[in-house]
Amino acid sequence: MPGPSLHLAVEIDGDGAHPAAWRRAAHSPDQLLTPRRVAQVAAIAENAGFTLITLDDGVLPPGASPNPVGRIGAVERAAFVAASTSTVGIAPVVPVTYAEPFHVSGQLASLDHISAGRAGWVVTEEERPEAARAWGRPLVADAAARARESRDGVEVARALWDSWEDDAVIRSVATSRYLDRERLHYIDFTGETYAVKGPAIVPRPPQGQLVVLGRPGRVPAAQLDVALVQGRDLSSVATAAAAAATPRVFAEVEVALDTPDATGAERVADLERHAPWTDRRRLRHIGSASQLSALLAELSRSVDGVRLHPLVLDEDLPVLTRLVLPALSERRLVARPLPGTSLRSALGLERPANRFTAAAVQEDPR
Repeated sequence: MPGPSLHLAVEIDGDGAHPAAWRRAAHSPDQLLTPRRVAQVAAIAENAGFTLITLDDGVLPPGASPNPVGRIGAVERAAFVAASTSTVGIAPVVPVTYAEPFHVSGQLASLDHISAGRAGWVVTEEERPEAARAWGRPLVADAAARARESRDGVEVARALWDSWEDDAVIRSVATSRYLDRERLHYIDFTGETYAVKGPAIVPRPPQGQLVVLGRPGRVPAAQLDVALVQGRDLSSVATAAAAAATPRVFAEVEVALDTPDATGAERVADLERHAPWTDRRRLRHIGSASQLSALLAELSRSVDGVRLHPLVLDEDLPVLTRLVLPALSERRLVARPLPGTSLRSALGLERPANRFTAAAVQEDPR
């Protein structure tokens, strides 16, 4: 019998995918930014058997909408969650439209060390003008320029992760040597808008390279481990997945599930009175848990995983954990991460060789 074929990820930022999700949350608004809140949600996802949790991020100007605004940074939340979990992968969203790739690479490498190899990185773009103002940077206005910044940022981060060879750290008390300088390397990157020499200030991550997730077209497929593909129906998702040309492909799916208190459609209608759920680029399921299980089973024919975006975390996550994941597990359709495995291993991805070590081996024919 074939093994599990589908990895499940869940986005746990805020109170849910709907902009007014906080109105149906099971906690008071002042609890949203507390460490206990994010740890509780992450623990529920881990215990349910999700392969990966993601944490969205972005600049939110105070008072821009009637809904609660403000975030603790995604990397900081991910580091906190890493200390209180043991199996689930953790991938913060980190745009490099304005952030310095050198610092981003160090933050993410540190996260991989903290989590013992369970870290990923969701690469996105900052499209809003207020983000440029917040960073104190010139506006990156057009799509091609934002794609360039993402491409260069991922290239720099990946090179910096390799700038320390795996055995560069010595930590010898007897000789008072911490590292072997011969095993540190300059990356000498020069792009259109900046240059980075390196090496990194953080040793190579336990995974060698973190799992990088992103949208094809925004980031070159050769730089991605996991493509996040969109489509409003199964056919368009399958078409996007077939064209992804990445080692793994995850479909983006928004869910509003029937609960004991209300149907998914009723819950959506209730929130629509306050704000529209307007982003319809993703596949959206509104209905029962059994129907969602059938949809995910169908998706497993064309993708390796699905990232779920629950309408309201406090209402949809319990249904996912009680009804959807167990049903998929019974059918051997969902892959559950094992203790002690890295995120790369959980996804069936090999640990990549260090580019500088590989180059030295190629130069020495012996």
